[in-house]
Amino acid sequence: MPVPASPTQHQPAGAPRTSFVARSVLLVTSAVAGGAALALAPSGAFLWALAVVVVGWVCLAVTVLVDHRLVHRARGAAAEREAETGRLRAEAARLSVEMSQLAGVTLPAVAERLREGTRAADVLATVPPASDPQLRRLTGTFAAVVEEDVRQVVALDGEYRTLRAEMDQAAAEHERFVKETLPAAVARLREGRSADTVLAEVELPQLPALRVPAESFIRELAHSERRAAAAQAASAKALSRVQAKSVRMLADLRDMQERHGEEVFGDLLKLDHSTSQLGLMTDRLALLMGGRSSRAWNKPIVMESILRGAVGRIAAYQRVRLHCSTRAAVSGFAAEGVMHLLAELMDNAANFSPPIDEVHVYVEDRSAGIVVTIEDSGLKMADAAMRRAEEAVTGRVTDLASLQGTRLGLAVVGRLAVKYGISVNYRPSSRGGTGVVVLLPLQLLAQQRDVVPHQTAPRPDAMPAALTPAPDPLSDAAERPAEAALPLGTEPPAAAALPAAPPTGTEHPAAPPELPGQRRDRRPESTTPNGLPVRAPGRTMAEAEREREQRQSASGQAGDAPAARRPGRDAGSRFGAFHRARQAADGTSGPGDRPGSQPPPAS
Repeated sequence: MPVPASPTQHQPAGAPRTSFVARSVLLVTSAVAGGAALALAPSGAFLWALAVVVVGWVCLAVTVLVDHRLVHRARGAAAEREAETGRLRAEAARLSVEMSQLAGVTLPAVAERLREGTRAADVLATVPPASDPQLRRLTGTFAAVVEEDVRQVVALDGEYRTLRAEMDQAAAEHERFVKETLPAAVARLREGRSADTVLAEVELPQLPALRVPAESFIRELAHSERRAAAAQAASAKALSRVQAKSVRMLADLRDMQERHGEEVFGDLLKLDHSTSQLGLMTDRLALLMGGRSSRAWNKPIVMESILRGAVGRIAAYQRVRLHCSTRAAVSGFAAEGVMHLLAELMDNAANFSPPIDEVHVYVEDRSAGIVVTIEDSGLKMADAAMRRAEEAVTGRVTDLASLQGTRLGLAVVGRLAVKYGISVNYRPSSRGGTGVVVLLPLQLLAQQRDVVPHQTAPRPDAMPAALTPAPDPLSDAAERPAEAALPLGTEPPAAAALPAAPPTGTEHPAAPPELPGQRRDRRPESTTPNGLPVRAPGRTMAEAEREREQRQSASGQAGDAPAARRPGRDAGSRFGAFHRARQAADGTSGPGDRPGSQPPPAS
């Protein structure tokens, strides 16, 4: 910016004349003084004094003349400098005006025209040029730089728009891949399709940056699914062998219960109960691995027998109290699943309640089906635990990795509920704990039929039934000898074993199902080359084994009296032997240990 010049002091016009007069007066005064000195000088020194005065005055005169000349030159130079200063001030003022015009008007107009796309040469041709060459060069340089910047901005804007469009496309394809393609691919892979088939069916992203990772991910997912399916299949196959062994053990134990005396009967019942619990655990694992239960039924099972069979599979069976007010029956295809589901819920209620409290099970008919309510007196579940339990029983938890090693029962309940359309809901219990409400839909219930009495009464020990926990086993056995005569874990009988009255409104009762006593009239099953029985679907191994032994005993009945079976014992003897064995194992004594309290042996 222009710098203002320092102010110049102006001398008055009479200053040169005043200085000349002063110098003249000085010369005259010095001459007079010299004359006076000569007049006063002695005669002997007059010449010397004259010479000194003349030389001094001449020197003074020369000095005055030189000074006058120098002062005159200085004054001329000062005048020239003053004139130059004025000219420079005028030039600076003009440049200041042009700079203001250039900065405030010209350059903004040039920049605006260049941003509109006009060439720099065309813009400079329309702008009035500055008078100073430096300002003209500055304007040209500014126009060239702005034009280059505008060109780069336009190129960058186009590149930005292209990248933005690609990013939007990538985001849309990524969202479609995550929300549509990936779930569809996972579903198809879990159905057993190969990776190539799935890749050909689903819509993959078009961008190579997304397509290649998507293909790699689907192929790796297919490999993981195949590996998981192979592991589950191997586990299910291994568990099926364990299930077969447990069923065989149950058949052997029930056969020994009929062949041996009362001294080992209680121990056999304990082994029977432990084996039933083992079967429950193996069925639980098999269902989680995609397998099936170890038992199947081809006849309806009454609801009371379903409950008894479920209770007989858990450890704390003595704490469960059943309150059944229905005589409905569950269809054979769903009987085992319903039994397993109720056993898991009862076991969960018994495990998470105090060991001195009871678990109550209520069964009642409703228009939508059969409602089973299981209530315990344990601690009330927290809200988070309640939500996890409700989520587990809905069947949405299908990932085995999310299951805890000791908390598998509710996951099995969820799978069975989804398979059979059963509704399972948690709620607070009126007893202070937690209640579970299970709704068995109508499609799982069998049609009620009138039972035609058979001439031959069925044998009590030929009807498998689960032991019902009761405070007094002997009195309970006296009331229900047919159900209490068999050990814990024994599978329930068919609906025909406990006939139910036909429901109200049934106009055409169907033919009665086969009674247990009629099983003797069936054609004997074939056997394997090793002599093992081949049972029909829905029959237990114990039943098949009994028929095989009946055929063997019939062939050797003439001279093989010691090999004959012991006659059936009464229910009191069986219960007494079982409880004596349990009390002896627990180290406690009960009424059965006192003299004279043991029931007499069966004759």
